[in-house]
This record gives sequence, structure tokens and C-alpha cells, in this order.
Amino acid sequence: MSWSWGQKYFAEFLGTFGLLLSVGGAAVFSGVADDSGAARVILIAAALAFGVLGMIYAFGDVSGAHFNPAVTIGFWVSGRFPGRQVVPYIIAQLLGGVVATGIVAAVAWGGPSGTFSFVQMIALASQGYSGNGAPYAWSLTAVFLLEVTFTFFLVLVILFATRSENSSKNLAPIGIALTLLMTNLVAIPVDGASVNPARSFAPAILSAAWSSGQWAIKEDWLFWVAPIIGGIVAALVDRAMRARPGTA
Repeated sequence: MSWSWGQKYFAEFLGTFGLLLSVGGAAVFSGVADDSGAARVILIAAALAFGVLGMIYAFGDVSGAHFNPAVTIGFWVSGRFPGRQVVPYIIAQLLGGVVATGIVAAVAWGGPSGTFSFVQMIALASQGYSGNGAPYAWSLTAVFLLEVTFTFFLVLVILFATRSENSSKNLAPIGIALTLLMTNLVAIPVDGASVNPARSFAPAILSAAWSSGQWAIKEDWLFWVAPIIGGIVAALVDRAMRARPGTA
């Protein structure tokens, strides 16, 4: 069965929409409910993992289920995705994320008194580092290192798990979802956990509309550069670790 590129773009839009609706909704609404500490971290990480699992099973056969610019770039660098389709895929992902985050914002608007002002302050649960008025305490260097490292592991798992010769590739969605669960359990207390430029861009661009949330768009560059570096390094490792003809 063959899918058109238009269908693939739409699948990336829908998949990223589902991803952001899951994790963004969990992050914003659990914050409004004042659910703090470990319970909130587990809730957000689980919402993302289950959301991504469903989206991969739904759209994996259509578009490859990237839902993440760092993943798309990683597949391209690894030689498993055409370069001319990188930008359209990323545009579809960003649009899906922005629409989903807009719905989360609209729901928050209809919440109890004070809800939306809180949502504005946390910039729709965007990621960040210490500075620019962001509600995060970890340094730029620490957050950069974390985002590079954990995006590297995420993209590496995706590349290896989806290889055609992988005997367990039918279980790839589960492995990918569990890896995302791990990255979020570790990273949420540090910077809110991105490992996906679309995850950070959507709340940051919408929050730029109000003064209390403009810290997010000022810091969004890091959540493009670091994940993309991590994805590229993972792709280079994937290329280096391919089986060679005639080897035992």
C-alpha cells in the first residue's frame, strides 16, 4: 500500500497534535490543580507515553510517525528519509503542535478564576532554563546537556527499533513510548522535558502574545539546537552500527 506525501503530512500533523494534546494538557491542567511533586511528574510522563503509543500505532504505517523535528532530521542524516521532505514534515509537526496547544489554552480560558493567569505565567507549560523570568532553576548549560543527551537516546532507540532487519520491530512503538516515559521522568524536574522542538515551540509561540510568558520564546532556541544535535549524533551512530555484508 502506498501513501501520498499529502497523506503523510496530514498524519504528521495529526500525530503531533495528539502528542501535544496529551502532554500539554497533562502539564497545564495538573499544574492548575496544584498537583505537585513526583505525582505530577509521573502523570505528565505517562500521558505523553500513552499518547505517543497510540499515535504511533495509528499513523506509523502512513508517515513513519516522526512527530518530532529532531527525529525527522535524524532519519534524514541516517539516509532513511528524503531531504526534500524534511521541511514539509517539520511544518506539519509544528502546525499540529500549535493547534493542540491552542485547544489546551482555550480549555484553560474556561477554567476557574485565576486559571488562565496561572497558565500565562507558566507559558502553557513550556520548557526553559534559569533566566529571562522563567520558572526554572537549572542553568542553560545543564539544560542543554540534558536535552542533547536524552534526545540522542530517544532518536537512537527509534532508529534502531524501526530497522527493517530488527526482529522485534513490531514492538517498536512500545519501546519508543517507554523511552519517552524515561526521558520525561528524568527531565521534567529539570526543564519541563522537551526532547522535541515541536513540543517546546508550540507553547512558546502562543505564550509570546502576553508579557508574563515571553520568557518561553526567548529560551526556545535551546530546545531546537540541543535536540537536533542529539538527533544528528544518534543518526551518525546508527550509520556506524549497521551490519556489513559478509560479517559474522
